Amino acid sequence: MSSVQYDIAIVGASGFTGAELLRILAGHPQCRVVAATGDSQAGTAVANLYPSLAPAYPDLVYVPYTPELADGVDLVFCGLPHGASQDVIPDLTGRVGHIVDLAADFRLHDASLYPTWYGDEHTRPDLLDQFVYGLPELYRDKLAGAPLIAAPGCYVTTSALALAPLVSAGLMEPTGIVVDAASGVSGAGRAPKPNTTFCAADEDVTAYGLLNHRHTPEIEQAVGEHAGLDVQVLFTPHLVPANRGILATCYGRSTRNTTTDEVLAVLAEAYRGEPFVTVNERSPSTKATLGSNSAHLTARVDPRTGWIVAIGALDNLVKGASGQAVQCANLALGIDETAGLASVGVYP
Repeated sequence: MSSVQYDIAIVGASGFTGAELLRILAGHPQCRVVAATGDSQAGTAVANLYPSLAPAYPDLVYVPYTPELADGVDLVFCGLPHGASQDVIPDLTGRVGHIVDLAADFRLHDASLYPTWYGDEHTRPDLLDQFVYGLPELYRDKLAGAPLIAAPGCYVTTSALALAPLVSAGLMEPTGIVVDAASGVSGAGRAPKPNTTFCAADEDVTAYGLLNHRHTPEIEQAVGEHAGLDVQVLFTPHLVPANRGILATCYGRSTRNTTTDEVLAVLAEAYRGEPFVTVNERSPSTKATLGSNSAHLTARVDPRTGWIVAIGALDNLVKGASGQAVQCANLALGIDETAGLASVGVYP
């Protein structure tokens, strides 16, 4: 692997995913942040907005975005709200060798899905085919050296990692899959919202996005492409009173008589040697993944009902966002895939 040092710019670095990128890159052996934009925080010191980052970035100040920020850097991370990347990335292509987008703007291959699930026409459908989907455990071969990467978020990553090997192995029916997933409040972003204030979220659990959550077609796409099948998913997310974490419980009909030992073996074989996936019989816990780039998976077969239950947990800001983006960047730059990333969580 290369030992070259790389200069990194982060466009949209003042939100939670941007702050997590800054935290991870502070410990990266081959990457250094040379610019961080945050239009709403322009002129603010990073250390003032996020005092936890002060030891690593005592002098870094958020600046307004301009395309010229990409000149001379090796890779740009985009941590912008959905829709904004469609305006920014066309100006960055050609200025920088690699772009990793953390938003959903370029994740779906079919432009016609955006009006249905996101409410607006895609403004740059010509770029969709140029982006590689940034889930390394399923798309690693395409990520090596990729100039444009669309990194998936927390719900899709957790669900796809739990489901893809079982559907691909023919053990689970590809249609009629149900995904119930719970997310910590940080998944809603740093900007205050009526349902994410302390008084609203504390001691409350709420289902939202009923029947039409925008990540539904992305889960279907990720699992379906891996399996080579058309996949149908009913996805229901829940907001829980925790800072971080995703727990996805996925249900699918078994295609034949199978056992818990068999489905666990299929998961274990699919992720054998993967540095950031742990498969075992333990029921996954969000706390066990805190601060790490790891996903924890398990599965069960219920012979009484004929259902398979696959469960995944991860930290929504790390493996579900910024850590995964860094993992993709490592692959794109030819760096050791694990560089700068922790596989062990923080406890308690």
